[in-house]
Amino acid sequence: MKTQKDVQLMIQNTIKKIQDIKHSAEVRKGFYTELLEMMEEQQKAAEKQEQELIEELELEITELKMRNTELEQLSHTEDHLHLLQIHSSLCSPRNSRNWPEISMKTHESLETLRRALTQLKDTIDEKLTLTVSTELKVMQQYAVDVTLDPDTAQPKLILSDDGKQVRDGDIRQKLPDKPERFDTCVDVLGKEGFSSGRFYFEVQVKGKTDWTLGVARESINRKGEITLRPSDGCWTVWLRTGDEYKACDDPPVSLSPRVKPRQVGVFVDYEEGLVCFYDVESSSHIYSFTAQSFTEKLYPFFGPCPNEGGKNSSPLIITPVSYNK
Repeated sequence: MKTQKDVQLMIQNTIKKIQDIKHSAEVRKGFYTELLEMMEEQQKAAEKQEQELIEELELEITELKMRNTELEQLSHTEDHLHLLQIHSSLCSPRNSRNWPEISMKTHESLETLRRALTQLKDTIDEKLTLTVSTELKVMQQYAVDVTLDPDTAQPKLILSDDGKQVRDGDIRQKLPDKPERFDTCVDVLGKEGFSSGRFYFEVQVKGKTDWTLGVARESINRKGEITLRPSDGCWTVWLRTGDEYKACDDPPVSLSPRVKPRQVGVFVDYEEGLVCFYDVESSSHIYSFTAQSFTEKLYPFFGPCPNEGGKNSSPLIITPVSYNK
């Protein structure tokens, strides 16, 4: 009976975690909707003001053209008395709008809009950080102990004795050409595969200019060049040349993280078809593959990428998950 109660409690806790994740996603979606609505309202107000200025200036142009026509006609008149009578009214300055004044007001309006949007963005970012932080805490409860599988490692890769670190060693080692081994791309898989449930792991990418992380299905091609995309059984994000981040979706999606990630968290929900990537230190969301269909075992996927003459010599390191309630 005690065991049964424990199992029931675990079921309730798991359901609660799922609800927390879904709620966080809804809150984040609401924040983005609020931001878009505010931007749309500000845009409409700016467009209205701009249209009013244009109409006012067009009216002024029309009046000036009429005045120019009158002056042109008077330049040919021989009625000097009439010319003297209307001279003061034609030559007196009109209440014309000043272009620098208009430019200044427009600039001030844009500055006000920019400040409002900046303030709104800061508020949204703060709320999103709290939301993602909550998501991470929930997902970290599904942390698993990941170890690299040397039988899958491309021959240039050097794995640490504990199976937690991998880097490119430049020199191709003489290793058995097993069916499961990558022979061209410098990649390696985790030892354990997952065919159900949820799992989470974290990887240190600090100091690297190039890396690839994610999960791959068991039947992924191990020989020759491989294509990193879901249709070929790979769900990954990467960094190239130190500043080019991309989600290897179909088609690929360029990413612009707020800060350079130093530790990346990977979460998978097998039944929901979900693969999420997070910047652990800044508690920010990087990218999510959604509505995927998994039918095979999924394995953690690691690509430390070529050494590049020492520029990318730092290893990928599987780090213990620090979960703080």
